[in-house]
Amino acid sequence: MSDLVDNPTAAGDSAEADPGIALSRSRVWQRIVGTLIRGRYLCLLLTIGLTLVAWPLSQRLTLERSIESLFALDHPLLLRYQESKQLFGGDEFVMISWKQKDLLESESLNAIEQFGQELGDLPGVNPESTQTLSAVLRPKGMGFLGGLFMRIPSVRNKALEFSEGAMIGEDRETTAIVVRLKPEEETSVPRGLTLAAIRNLAANHEPPAYVVGEPVQVHDMFDIVEEDGAKLGWVSSLILLAVIFFFFRSLRWMILPIAIVQFSLIWTKAFLVGSGMRLSMVSSMLNSLVTIIGIATVMHITIYFRELRKVFPRREALQQTLQTLLPAVCWTCATTAIGFGALLASDIVPIRSFGIMMVLGVLSVLLAVFLLVPGGVLIGNFSIDPRRYRWEPRVTGGLQSLLKVVQRFPRIIGAFTALLMLFGLIGLSFLRIETDFSKNFREDSTIVQALNFVEANLGGAGNYEVNFTFKDVTDPEAMDKLREMAEDLRAIEVDGAPALTKVIAYTDGVDFIPSAAGNSLSAKRSTLQKMQPEFEPSLFNEDQQRMRVLLRALERQPAERKLQMIDEVNRVAREYFPDAKTTGLYVLLANIILSLLSDQVVSFSLAAIGIFLCMTIAFRSWKAGLIALVPNLFPIVLLIGTLGWIGSLVNIGTAMIASVSIGLTVDSSIHYLSSYFREKQIGRSHAEALEITQSQIGLSLVFSNIALICGFSVLTLSQFVPLVYFGVLVSIAMLGGLLGNLILLPLLLTGLYGEKPTATT
Repeated sequence: MSDLVDNPTAAGDSAEADPGIALSRSRVWQRIVGTLIRGRYLCLLLTIGLTLVAWPLSQRLTLERSIESLFALDHPLLLRYQESKQLFGGDEFVMISWKQKDLLESESLNAIEQFGQELGDLPGVNPESTQTLSAVLRPKGMGFLGGLFMRIPSVRNKALEFSEGAMIGEDRETTAIVVRLKPEEETSVPRGLTLAAIRNLAANHEPPAYVVGEPVQVHDMFDIVEEDGAKLGWVSSLILLAVIFFFFRSLRWMILPIAIVQFSLIWTKAFLVGSGMRLSMVSSMLNSLVTIIGIATVMHITIYFRELRKVFPRREALQQTLQTLLPAVCWTCATTAIGFGALLASDIVPIRSFGIMMVLGVLSVLLAVFLLVPGGVLIGNFSIDPRRYRWEPRVTGGLQSLLKVVQRFPRIIGAFTALLMLFGLIGLSFLRIETDFSKNFREDSTIVQALNFVEANLGGAGNYEVNFTFKDVTDPEAMDKLREMAEDLRAIEVDGAPALTKVIAYTDGVDFIPSAAGNSLSAKRSTLQKMQPEFEPSLFNEDQQRMRVLLRALERQPAERKLQMIDEVNRVAREYFPDAKTTGLYVLLANIILSLLSDQVVSFSLAAIGIFLCMTIAFRSWKAGLIALVPNLFPIVLLIGTLGWIGSLVNIGTAMIASVSIGLTVDSSIHYLSSYFREKQIGRSHAEALEITQSQIGLSLVFSNIALICGFSVLTLSQFVPLVYFGVLVSIAMLGGLLGNLILLPLLLTGLYGEKPTATT
């Protein structure tokens, strides 16, 4: 029979000076636990009452789907983007592209014109801004004269060159129709319905067409996140139910943690709705993470209760369990909340809101544990005890063997750990960011296949702009300046290759008009307005005296190249127009990841400092706070550093790994240390306390970490790549944290609190 069962009530009988979490048998906790057990039915009624009140509110929690939700309201890039939308109606362009032979034949142009009309008639699309190859080659505004001009080979070739990279490819077999979406505030039709209608027409087109554009990527991202949020929460619950039932084969102990999780989620969501918050892009993990945290918390209680049930009646066993573990549970929830709370330092709005939501979720789990566990364990007589397996002693035996290895080779293990830590620290300097927004989607997704087609056959699918003050389009000198700037933009190269696949300036439209249609600038301008009525308003705001040049670039390209290109465009434009600003969805989506590296360092540092202070207070010793931190810092630094060494790019999912992982893995350290100091306080020697802790708490850590890893592995099913990264990397960090707590923690405890050898004479 274990030492825990042999002497379960002695933990408060001594008051040695060893560090220790607030004594589990203190009178305060005895009163708290006694009150909870006596009032268990009232607590259950209170839980039900809170849930009935919260339920209607929780169902109104929605996902914030706007691009604005990804930035702070006063962010300079967002303000530029909003200003451009007001001046020019935005750049929310969608390309519908396909490949067909005989593209320039009259029959094909007729079909393109008809398809363009169908797309322009869709609700949410601006029909006046629809761009088609047929409209360029057969301009309606000029009537017979326009058709006559387009029959001239040189004029026709000039028109094709003007359209190349936008409405026709170099192969003269790829074409695209470009539609412009109305701003969402100007249409009653949801953006999702508009894009669905465009995709439906594209799918039914012969041949089928591909649909691309930044608005499509943003919409698909939110769609996937919303679907995954609902699906992954239930999948993780089912997987964890299976894991719990496998470990304990008890219906009661399978239902109890799930009940705690579901009540916690309802309360959290109701509070979010009541405070006016909405789910962000990253917050779709709320269900999964609260599920994982809740179940891991209950598993420690389950295993400890199971040990005490060997000799104690149910009520007394529960009372002893709660008096022993509730202090540790409170501190583990505190450190987990600190880990998530450190994300508030991020400059990325979805990550900040995710941090707030998870702090609320963790606190809700703690409240649910207090209210539900006493009644949930003591009510009824079915499936009272969690069961055990015959192979469990072999697991504890393996843990003891691991402890002996640590005690036998402390210097070798310490030196090897130091080398790995150094390896990880050096690797941190090699981390790079991923700004290719398309990398957020799986390679087999519809949007990525469409991007691959367009960028292979037509040119870039990324649209943005540079805008600047421009007083008069009738001023030849100003127009020459604009023309020169456009040429310099086309000449920009990055890594020896053209940076931009298309530059559309107002002068391009004027220069396109043949001299026969008018020699003067005003005459050409008049002709251009007849041929393409939307061309001038889309580029020049006469009232505000603001001009823009539309740019197109490859969407799928390395982060460094994309950011270098945007900077170079800005530099060239400001040489001609000092107040030039680059903006657009392309720029927004590229820059949203810019702060990831600094975010990761800041949030991780804040989490580490916060957890260290929390543990120092809990154990009343800075040394104990430090050794609680080290085994959990080690696997995270090694993991993130390895990502740097192998050249893996940092995305939104990776940005949250450090602070979240340390908040989760340190929970194991708290349970391990509290058990060790508890054993020391009842008079055990260092070696005895370590052996008992390694056996009893070690088994609990193995079970709970397996549950956590199984839960996080569900995120690999997501269609949103950052969630996949997050699930995989946190699972690895959890495994590393488990090994750190079973290997490094005993090593550090021995170094600080082990018996020192006595000198012999």
